[in-house]
Amino acid sequence: MATKAFAYLRTSSAANVGADKDSDKRQLAAVRAFAKRSGFEIAGVYYDPAVSGTDAVHQRPAFAEMMAQIAGNGVKTIVVETASRFARDLIVQETGYQYLSGLGIALIAADDPDAFAADTPTAVMVRQILGAVAQFQKAELVAKLAGARSRKRLQTGRCEGRTPAPDAAKAMARRLHRKGLSLRAIAEQLAGKDYLAPSGKPYGAQSVKVMLSKGAK
Repeated sequence: MATKAFAYLRTSSAANVGADKDSDKRQLAAVRAFAKRSGFEIAGVYYDPAVSGTDAVHQRPAFAEMMAQIAGNGVKTIVVETASRFARDLIVQETGYQYLSGLGIALIAADDPDAFAADTPTAVMVRQILGAVAQFQKAELVAKLAGARSRKRLQTGRCEGRTPAPDAAKAMARRLHRKGLSLRAIAEQLAGKDYLAPSGKPYGAQSVKVMLSKGAK
């Protein structure tokens, strides 16, 4: 049984788009010829007309539609006429290829089936650069979060966990508890004195229970 695949076509210039133009027809003919030679069945054709080869793949309408179909029908192969038809920009090409690979989707260029999988020096360099950028972004995010926590700690004396209830609210809750009121009744009394949770809503029973605990600060 032939393996099902989708054909993806792209034309950069609007001047080359139209019924009297052959860009899409030429691409599809090349893809179908490859599929016939290699035992693939073209299950669908997706065409992005007047879309630059430097545009990220997830920004392309037909490509996005194709990915939505792939998510639901089990097709795991995409065939393009050439690597440059998938993406002309090297970074876009490599990131797009890595994105598809991560989803278990094979990307094949009809004119050179090994074009995307080849570990050329350029491809290796791009992957290393992308890895370094990702590592830098992660380290930068961690540093920003740590800085934000430090600033908040200096301003408020704390930076994590739930905001503690005011001392006056806790004292009132303990007085009412000694009088035998339920947790919910205490919460209602606190709300009547404008002691509210940080959300602006009355305290819940669990919050009142925390106020009454010996370790509450």
